[in-house]
Amino acid sequence: MTNMLSQLRRHSVVVADTGDLDAIRKFGPQDATTNPSLILKAVQSGGYDAVLDSLVKDVQVQSLSVDRAVEVISDRLIVAMGKEILALVPGRVSTEVDARLSFDSGASISKARQIIAHYEELGVGRERVLIKLAATWEGIRAAEALEKEGINCNLTLVFNFYQAQACAEAGVFLISPFVGRILDWYQNTNPELKFAPADEPGVQAVQRIYRYFRRHQYATLVMGASFRNVGEIKALAGCDRLTIAPALLTELADTQGELPAALFEEGDHESVPMTRLSEAQFRVQMKEDLMASGQLDAGIRGFEADQVKLEALLRGRLAD
Repeated sequence: MTNMLSQLRRHSVVVADTGDLDAIRKFGPQDATTNPSLILKAVQSGGYDAVLDSLVKDVQVQSLSVDRAVEVISDRLIVAMGKEILALVPGRVSTEVDARLSFDSGASISKARQIIAHYEELGVGRERVLIKLAATWEGIRAAEALEKEGINCNLTLVFNFYQAQACAEAGVFLISPFVGRILDWYQNTNPELKFAPADEPGVQAVQRIYRYFRRHQYATLVMGASFRNVGEIKALAGCDRLTIAPALLTELADTQGELPAALFEEGDHESVPMTRLSEAQFRVQMKEDLMASGQLDAGIRGFEADQVKLEALLRGRLAD
């Protein structure tokens, strides 16, 4: 009998949710995802010291203000880290646009183009990169424009069906529903509630989205994210992709047992009208969904805070 990680690969594309190069080497995922929190953690670990030292040295010889120098290093750091990751995975790396731009379509598009240009300067083609954007109305519109330019996007911080629907209608490459953070909200709001993994609201949200996409033949891929336990992963085996943190990859790799596919295109389908969501409809649905609106806001704020911490770290390196 093989371990559960090996069996999971038969049903879903396994993606590493980390910037830790040692973990990526160990588990051999197809793709890897990063975000400001993971970038900060990886930099603090010292695993990218050589990359960072080189970038700081390059910037110090230029006549730049401290603020501009920090911005340049930050932009080039995430791309340099992405290139390091791509040397270890055969597929793609997701690189996130600054979360502070989540409500500015134009600025998000400009930053995404800049990220892709930096990758291409390093010899990395855009076909190996996914630009991560928060699934706000503005982020979805930015992704729609970028996809038309051949820049594929990963819409992150997806918490409800309407975000997913709008992303599919925009023709985005991939969405990342946050399974564990949906569960967090329900448990924080109703501590007495207990869920079996298959019955968790985040798991069921992904199931609904996946089946809706397949039923209506949207090309957008669904990648479950933000897992809290192996049970959630097992309940979504069969989803297009699953991005998994090293601790849970380790648990899967160390566990023997059967892991059959659990998510299929067939199943109960809601009869949802195929009418494109307007901006007003999207905003009303988000306003009325306290879980989705609250978690989206919290997610953006968290990524913003970690970006600020990263920039403080870079300022310290410049002052050394």
